[in-house]
Amino acid sequence: MSAAPVRCAVMRGGTSKGLVFVADDLPMDRSARDDLLLRLMGSPDPRQIDGLGGAHPLTSKVAIVSASTDDGADVDYLFLQVQVQESVVSASQTCGNMLAAVAPFALGRGLLAARDGVSPVRVRMLNTGTVATVHVTTPAGVVTYEGDARMSGVPGTAAPVTISMDESADALFPTGRLREELAGLDVTCVDNGMPSVLVRADALGCTGQESPVELEAMPDVVRRVRDLRAEAARAMGLDLELQASTVPKIVLVSSPYGGGAIATRSFIPVRVHEAIGVLGAASVAAAAVVPGTVAHDVVVAPTDDVIRVEHPSGFLDVSIVLLDGPPDRLPAVTGTSVVRTARLLMDGLAHPAPPRDQLTT
Repeated sequence: MSAAPVRCAVMRGGTSKGLVFVADDLPMDRSARDDLLLRLMGSPDPRQIDGLGGAHPLTSKVAIVSASTDDGADVDYLFLQVQVQESVVSASQTCGNMLAAVAPFALGRGLLAARDGVSPVRVRMLNTGTVATVHVTTPAGVVTYEGDARMSGVPGTAAPVTISMDESADALFPTGRLREELAGLDVTCVDNGMPSVLVRADALGCTGQESPVELEAMPDVVRRVRDLRAEAARAMGLDLELQASTVPKIVLVSSPYGGGAIATRSFIPVRVHEAIGVLGAASVAAAAVVPGTVAHDVVVAPTDDVIRVEHPSGFLDVSIVLLDGPPDRLPAVTGTSVVRTARLLMDGLAHPAPPRDQLTT
């Protein structure tokens, strides 16, 4: 017998799409929660045909939202990546694209009171413990998803959502180096919200303009990316469980070809991103403005406050405020902001599939 229906929203946040829940509408027990999410998404199945997932990591995402228990935040946001072909639900990273949907959802569901004009919402990202300020337009106290803002990689227009992040308490360069050799490759390990490993595309025999499908079909590149990811995880102090962990991201960087500052191709971690994650782009942009990094080798106009990060379906503009420390200390980021859009696609009841035999999380 199927479980009872669950209220949820289907939302696009940035260049991602997923299910958004109020925390109280899901089981408190983690195993029961993850089992329910797998059945709602239709995993494991490459088409996710019996669920609400879109058969790709970018459309198999979950945001769980609640009023915050922290005095420094308005709402709490837990991000979960539901694997498409595995019975795995991972909390190993957060998602900056779905973050754009969190504040409008919280306001729309009454988790906090909206004000006329632009409402700043402090969102605590439970995956990392960091807080972002998300600015949402709420004319007459009613959240709107309509507007004239355009976002590269998304057709049509919607209301803008500005995401600002303060200085991270963690080191921008977690290994203490601007560049190093890992798995036989010259790389930069950086974390401005998303643990990432930057490597020049030409070091892997690529141009940096390949499509995601083309990169995924290059067995030597896939193998070297896998090896690099494993070695970089150890260097960055990350616990790499290949089925459950989605970090660090491996990002191929190259000179821009569409008028931007730097071009990227991001492995997430096996499939190649059709765009780039917000926090992944923030990490690339931060490294791009620091001389001595792999990203700085290929960036154009590295001194600009706004870094246009190109990706397979367009670009993402990131504003970076960098603090240069003493000569014996690495630089730090004191501010990062991006503009995204979000849209409510559906709000209603989702009906989970019946339990499957031997379904594990």
